[in-house]
Amino acid sequence: MLKNLFKKKKVAKDFPIKKTDKEWKEKLSDLEYSVTRQKSTEPPFSGDYVNLNDKGIYNCRCCEAPLFDYSAKFNSHTGWPSFNTPIIEGAVASEDDYSLIAKRTEVLCANCGAHLGHVFSDGPKSTGLRYCINSVSLLFKKQD
Repeated sequence: MLKNLFKKKKVAKDFPIKKTDKEWKEKLSDLEYSVTRQKSTEPPFSGDYVNLNDKGIYNCRCCEAPLFDYSAKFNSHTGWPSFNTPIIEGAVASEDDYSLIAKRTEVLCANCGAHLGHVFSDGPKSTGLRYCINSVSLLFKKQD
């Protein structure tokens, strides 16, 4: 069910934005690099956007591509910002993740391949999806 909601899986060379590890390290903090480029996870309830409810757009921390609108955000009580749908179809890509015992679906920026988080099928009734996203993977741009 989840597969049909994303762009097809991409390999790094397929993402429009291409940078070397050195270039990413120069642009990002150590934590931002660890999460977005090495697929780490920030500790729950530690991110700047967990409880943010302002109007605006959540963009990719790495390339600033728009990913999620504030209106899609909801409180999942999981410790990470959660959204029920990307801002536009194709804003995110997906990849199977077998790093834990159970298979999960990783969410990536479709523009630069940044690791954002994971998507689960236990979200609100409107879509049934919960995009569980690391705050450090996002850059919020407030709207007036």
